[in-house]
Amino acid sequence: MTVTVREMRWWDIEPILSMEHELFSDDAWTPGLFWSELAQTSTRHYLVAENDGDIIGYAGVGCFGAEAYVQTIGVDEKHWGTGVGSVLLAALLAEAEKRGAQTILLEVRADNDRATRLYERFGFASAGLRKGYYQPSGADARVMIRGPA
Repeated sequence: MTVTVREMRWWDIEPILSMEHELFSDDAWTPGLFWSELAQTSTRHYLVAENDGDIIGYAGVGCFGAEAYVQTIGVDEKHWGTGVGSVLLAALLAEAEKRGAQTILLEVRADNDRATRLYERFGFASAGLRKGYYQPSGADARVMIRGPA
């Protein structure tokens, strides 16, 4: 498998939405949210991972001076465990650091052990819990941080 990472474009939203709903069901982003995020080019950076022209993952980061926030990472379930999430996360971290971020934060569903392990491998540590963070499901989020607190 050859994974290519490129910048997300508006025409990627539709194919990403079906993956988003499969991965996050009740908490899936809406088309409007993706459009809004892509429009904020001065502070946002979104990527897709492709294999043979098919989108198999996507990710985004928001950068605000010395802080950055991993907004989302999604990988098609058929490609879990193949390193696609690691490739996307590494690319986000590189972009955040290029833009001057020293501290990078994220929220991950508290019950998502697979994603938590990925973030820990990249130097993120748990910093707290946000009760009922994900809506409309009401699932808790683990806050994770990398870099100076």
